[in-house]
Amino acid sequence: MISQKGSYGKYKNKSGRVVILVMNKKEIPIGTFKSILKQADISEKQFKELL
Repeated sequence: MISQKGSYGKYKNKSGRVVILVMNKKEIPIGTFKSILKQADISEKQFKELL
């Protein structure tokens, strides 16, 4: 995470692309989740390894 303001978190991937996430949601739709992973340039497997 590079910054947070209120309920929004800002993340940057290795290539410098920024993804903004709403932090107060408990669950997000699967399509939104996959879009976030694509924008962050990580796979579902890589994401699970980060948990």
